[in-house]
Amino acid sequence: MGKQMTEMLKGFLEGMLLAALAREPAHGYEITSRLRDLGFTDIVEGTVYAVLLRIEQRGLVDVEKVPSEKGPPRKVYSLNAAGHDALDEFWTNWSFLADRLAALHDEGEKQ
Repeated sequence: MGKQMTEMLKGFLEGMLLAALAREPAHGYEITSRLRDLGFTDIVEGTVYAVLLRIEQRGLVDVEKVPSEKGPPRKVYSLNAAGHDALDEFWTNWSFLADRLAALHDEGEKQ
């Protein structure tokens, strides 16, 4: 993944995490693994945890500490009502941007 893609993803990572949590509750490592399986191979786990902390502080997720066989308890995040609202807003904004970018792309292709 190039530097431009990495910079673009920073703007969308919060929405990506909310979307991942909309499917099912998960801890940070699981979310990072899911994103990597989807092709976001350069996602840095530390960045994911920083964004998870931010969305937790904004009240978009509920957090449950679950015992782990491999160490300290893990925080399992689940999307709450405020998180679902934020995700809906993210997809609305995403659709707006995607449509406008496609229009710009199509205009460029015609010239």
